[in-house]
Amino acid sequence: MRQQSGYCAELGSPFYAVLLQQLADDVEAGGPAARVLSGHEADRGPSALALRLLGSVHRLVLERAAPRLALHYPSVGGDGDPVAAWPALRDVLTEHGTRLRALLHQPPQTNEVGRAAVLAGGLAHVVAWRDRPVRLVEIGASGGLNLRADRFRVESADGLGVGPPDSPVVLRDAWTGATPPSGPAPRVVERLGCDLSPVDATSTEGRLQLTSYVWPDQLDRLERLRAAFEVARSVPVALERTGAGVFVRRLELVPGTTTVVWHSIMWQYLDPTEQASVDESLDRLGATAGEDRGLVRISLEPARRDPSAPREMLVRMRTWPGGAERVLGAALTAHGLPVVWDALAR
Repeated sequence: MRQQSGYCAELGSPFYAVLLQQLADDVEAGGPAARVLSGHEADRGPSALALRLLGSVHRLVLERAAPRLALHYPSVGGDGDPVAAWPALRDVLTEHGTRLRALLHQPPQTNEVGRAAVLAGGLAHVVAWRDRPVRLVEIGASGGLNLRADRFRVESADGLGVGPPDSPVVLRDAWTGATPPSGPAPRVVERLGCDLSPVDATSTEGRLQLTSYVWPDQLDRLERLRAAFEVARSVPVALERTGAGVFVRRLELVPGTTTVVWHSIMWQYLDPTEQASVDESLDRLGATAGEDRGLVRISLEPARRDPSAPREMLVRMRTWPGGAERVLGAALTAHGLPVVWDALAR
């Protein structure tokens, strides 16, 4: 919790940063937070227990089940005062402990729309590499919102952009550095995704679940998410309830198209065996690629450019035939915005 508090402070959520410190103190004191989290002491760090708890509490706020706490949550018009929010949050942990313990078992569903800025730039590189219709595939897709990335407007710091100018989703100042190549828009002919717990972003329940995992004092992220819900209503995607390893193993390339497999800030949730399975399956699939059918892997994941370099949110692209890989750039935050594109990426 203290580690996540630091992340929230760094990523622009002072509201959660303070509440997480209060929650950590309460766990150490054996308070209601400790009782709600009982049995999760050995949860792995990447399972994001702190965010699972905060998302579950936020859900109660959005459902109007925690009216005193809602007075302080900016997502519902509250004052954003975390010090004033803590006593109300502590009461919620006591009054709704059973419900919160049940909600803790679902993984965080952070379908961060800002990461579409990475995918939109990656698709520009794909089209420059091979201008063919695109089959867009996402593993760990959550609600599949970023499978609609070509329907979002993404603009660079100088005002240039890609995507429909009239899109409800506008990602401003999203690109800096050597921006991706200009050219024809990607022609996405198929949108496929998988997730262990896929979310229907066109349903009331799905929208509630996805909104609950957005940090409540980050109103720009909430605005992007709600705009993406509007796009989702008119652009269908096919989501499968399955793991990444099984899903990728069943993929096949289609003549006349480029299959683009995309993932963002989800690799940490796979155990090493499944990570290896995805890598091996993509290598096998890539071996079947040719002039009439291409395969591309685009990822946004924390990694190092070399063993001595610091960790960054690297944007990487690998293409088949051939299997060549290159770093396209890096996002400055895990939320995807802004993206600094490398000068040599072209």
